[in-house]
Amino acid sequence: MPKLAYLDCQSGIAGDMCLGALVAAGVPLEYLSEKLKGLGIDHEYRLESQPVHRQGQLATKVHLNLLTQAHHHDHAEPSDHEHSRHLADIEHLITTAGLPSQVVDWSLAIFRNLAEAEGAVHGMTPETVHFHEVGATDALVDIVGTCLGLDWLGIDRLYCSPLPTGGGTVQAAHGRLPVPVPAVLKLWESRQVPIYSNGIDRELVTPTGAAIAVTLATQFGLPPAMILHKIGHGAGTSELAIPNILRLWIGEASELGIQFRGQDGANFISDYPCQETVCVIETQIDDLNPQVIGYVFEVLFNAGALDVFTQAIGMKKSRPGVLLTVICPPEKLTVCEDILFRETTTLGIRHFTQQRTILQREIQRVETKYGTVRVKVASRASGVQNAIANVQPEYEDCAAIARDYNLSWREVHQLALDAWYRANTPPLP
Repeated sequence: MPKLAYLDCQSGIAGDMCLGALVAAGVPLEYLSEKLKGLGIDHEYRLESQPVHRQGQLATKVHLNLLTQAHHHDHAEPSDHEHSRHLADIEHLITTAGLPSQVVDWSLAIFRNLAEAEGAVHGMTPETVHFHEVGATDALVDIVGTCLGLDWLGIDRLYCSPLPTGGGTVQAAHGRLPVPVPAVLKLWESRQVPIYSNGIDRELVTPTGAAIAVTLATQFGLPPAMILHKIGHGAGTSELAIPNILRLWIGEASELGIQFRGQDGANFISDYPCQETVCVIETQIDDLNPQVIGYVFEVLFNAGALDVFTQAIGMKKSRPGVLLTVICPPEKLTVCEDILFRETTTLGIRHFTQQRTILQREIQRVETKYGTVRVKVASRASGVQNAIANVQPEYEDCAAIARDYNLSWREVHQLALDAWYRANTPPLP
């Protein structure tokens, strides 16, 4: 089965975090150090790793200790002694380093994407870009080392979560820049990467980290269906409000699926189960016309909210109010908050990130004597099979038939359920 890896980037991604996650997942640091010597820059640095804690969680921090001035961090002031490298210089170092062929291809592609992003930002061709940040010693080690680690693990396909934008500003070679920095935005644009704000105003995704993800990830979004074998935690440098950890999930593609046939005879393939990251938005309101709430629900659902609900609450000065809660994908956080500020009287919104486990769902159709009804079928893994967890006819379809034929909604609902079970229950021997 194909070997898969998933980058869970809730606190962002950087090159050193990738190395830390790979070492934590079992890649020997000695192997990386030995292979990286082929680049001919090992006199410039020393590679070390150590266990650290981030918000109480254990992770591996990889340190690149510089031994010369021929270096420039992703976002630090340039040194007069810095070795400025062009794309051709980088490509020469990589192609002459005696690296595995897959590592060479991956590394060249990452640096090519970086050069194109930097060139687009500064109005230059990729070949004339000065690699002040990304061509320095640490970026070479981070990028080539990450490719070496993925190759050592035998990863066939890499997937990546949506990426947090971060915020604030950062000092770079071209002055103080807004976060995300222009090169990161250009890289995200090149792959239409799903992004969202988690409320942390720090640089969470560096150009090196963005280039690794954009170049190597097969797709961005939810984890793939996989049998999980190992998790590697790579630590970032700073302490954040959430654990500053890149989680690398490693496993094999799942064989679960093709458990039953739909009404059209086609096999339904299940990716069950999957965990997904969602944002939960809350606000308390006590001075809004209740008629507006229904309209707000409609606008939020049209914008991509997964669920919206209210709860009756008592507020200060004994005034009755509502707690309005919105659940949405991380990339829809900003648009949902904008809707709440625009359409309601709220002065403040809370939001936080959570994980939820969802069942695999499929919409099937059944025929009743009164017409077609859509049925939502949810399944869950059970041993080597998928077991049906829930079957529910769609409310609107049942309501439409009930109105048209002057029937009770419950009667139509039961007719649809009976039709589905007759179609999907094997005959007795």
